[in-house]
Amino acid sequence: MDDFIAARAQMALSLGFHIIFACVGMVMPFLMAFAHWKYLKTNNEIYKGLTKAWSKGVAILFATGAVSGTMLSFELGLLWPGFMKHAGPIFGMPFSLEGTAFFIEAIAIGFFLYGWEKFNKWFHWFCGFLVGLSGLASGILVVAANAWMNSPTGFDYINGQYVNIDPIKAMFNDAWFPQALHMTVAAFCATGFAVAGVHAFLIMKKKNVEFHTKAFRIAAGFALIGAFGAPLSGDVAAKSVAERQPIKLAAMEAHFETEKGAPFIIGGIPDQEKGEVKYAIKIPKVLSFLVSNDFNHEVKGLNDFPRDEWPPVAVVHYAFQIMIFFGVVMICIGSIYLYSFFFKKEWLNKNWLLKTFLIATPFGYIALEAGWTVTEVGRQPWIIYGIMKTVDAVTPMPGIQYSFYFFTAIFVSLSLIIIFLLRRQIQMVPKLYDPTDAQFNDKNKKS
Repeated sequence: MDDFIAARAQMALSLGFHIIFACVGMVMPFLMAFAHWKYLKTNNEIYKGLTKAWSKGVAILFATGAVSGTMLSFELGLLWPGFMKHAGPIFGMPFSLEGTAFFIEAIAIGFFLYGWEKFNKWFHWFCGFLVGLSGLASGILVVAANAWMNSPTGFDYINGQYVNIDPIKAMFNDAWFPQALHMTVAAFCATGFAVAGVHAFLIMKKKNVEFHTKAFRIAAGFALIGAFGAPLSGDVAAKSVAERQPIKLAAMEAHFETEKGAPFIIGGIPDQEKGEVKYAIKIPKVLSFLVSNDFNHEVKGLNDFPRDEWPPVAVVHYAFQIMIFFGVVMICIGSIYLYSFFFKKEWLNKNWLLKTFLIATPFGYIALEAGWTVTEVGRQPWIIYGIMKTVDAVTPMPGIQYSFYFFTAIFVSLSLIIIFLLRRQIQMVPKLYDPTDAQFNDKNKKS
């Protein structure tokens, strides 16, 4: 492994790990706040226990996200000094604001965890809701910085120098809204399905059924918001990519030749040397319509761009197909659940429906990771699109592969610790969180 590949691999691993906790931090507090609101409105103690259980999970994942996010911030400077030297003054504002949002989130989660019976009930609820708002703001601000790499603006590039810097314009670049919208919707979908799947499994195990059923229903509702919103936000993102990064769009679809009425490709194996896709299903004119609302719109192919500016076509295409596949599957599952909720109430307690959600537990995060692969790999060979190539930004320091091995060991260790802590939280539901369980009442009597 040479140093350049090691640096990219380390960054990919770090982003792939951190994005899970970033998305949980954007969405899980809203599930918690919704359960708390239900408790305040109904005075049902199960919702209070559910709120407390989820709040402990939020705290665990918040701490892990803080660690991985801090590591990422150091990696940007250590691995990509050429990038940070020029880009730091331009897109530093969203990172600074993200730090502010992070501290607000940390304060709010502290208030919420230790505010039971100490604050006004609605102020206490607002603290939990504020955890979600600040977490959502953190995610959007980081995405704004990433969007700038895909759509650099807010400066003039003259004779190799970055002048006339406008941080506000850089932050609100042309790509920030489509990316932030799609990322937010994907986070709701992924987190909703993951939480629903865990509680579906526990319902099937016949453990604290009423408690986990209420949790499952809340999580499934959030999952549906994400699943049905994803095609709409994806359409906005795709049109933005078509306008700003036509070469990325061409790689996503393995679209080699420029043509009007371009087909939408499903599946297939791209052959970069021959410039063709084998074994693909082609739906005529649909790609043209998706990017422009015109069935006869001309879509540029990869062969219209210099070969040395092509991203790895196969990786981008497969990642895009994975994202689409799991997105469609989750829409189908959401449709079945919605039909059950309104027309077939008896299905809601059937094992086959619960098993469907259990199987779908990782689907949202698989789609999310695939989507980020499209975003990041599809921008290559550029680290700042059209301005600076990734190879020109990497550190000259040797031995990066050892740093990669070290960081990999840290992330594996963190994963094991998280699994242990969350598993212990689930095991404590009968004793600490479910007031209908005999163990909970025995513990209260003893205390």
